[in-house]
Amino acid sequence: MGQVYVIGHPLVQHKLTLMRSKDTSTSTFRNLLREISMLLGYEVCRDLPLAMTQIETPMQAMNAPMLDGKKIVLVSILRAGSGILDGMLDILPSARVGHVGLYRDPKTLTAVEYYFKVPLEMNGRDCIVVDPMLATGNSAIAAVERLKEARPRSIRFVCLVSCPEGIRNFQSAHPDVPVYTASIDRELNDHGYILPGLGDAGDRIFGTK
Repeated sequence: MGQVYVIGHPLVQHKLTLMRSKDTSTSTFRNLLREISMLLGYEVCRDLPLAMTQIETPMQAMNAPMLDGKKIVLVSILRAGSGILDGMLDILPSARVGHVGLYRDPKTLTAVEYYFKVPLEMNGRDCIVVDPMLATGNSAIAAVERLKEARPRSIRFVCLVSCPEGIRNFQSAHPDVPVYTASIDRELNDHGYILPGLGDAGDRIFGTK
């Protein structure tokens, strides 16, 4: 499937299994999401470009590698993306943060935007869009489409759980944007939820059901 990277690290898979369990409490689910998000962050940043920079160690001057370009921008798809954002910020504390507010129309399953805010200067920045689920793909498509209008240098999409239908839909709209996921699950049900999945990520993060 094109630019799709399944992160099979044992720690990622172990924590994802704990998150899937219906018996996992809200607080434990949040903590696991923060932990797994840090692990996903390491993987998604693996091929970011580096540039050599002159620094002084306590011993002598040297050329040392640092991330090239402007600061990374983490873009959270509200509301559930906030759970991944917290973990990503633990390892990328200087990243800028953007938000895209979208909700899924319960009848058409299309994404409806209600909020969009990203840093003013996006040119030259590498963007990481985060959302726990890639189900129908409609929200991810809409978020990336709006983000492309700001002309960042690159865009990556990160999710915990995806499915073949969502990946195909997303890639048909944005074949240039790589997808990083911890799992490609079996399918969508008639209501647009991933099976076996982990339920509604937003409800489980915020304890609203």
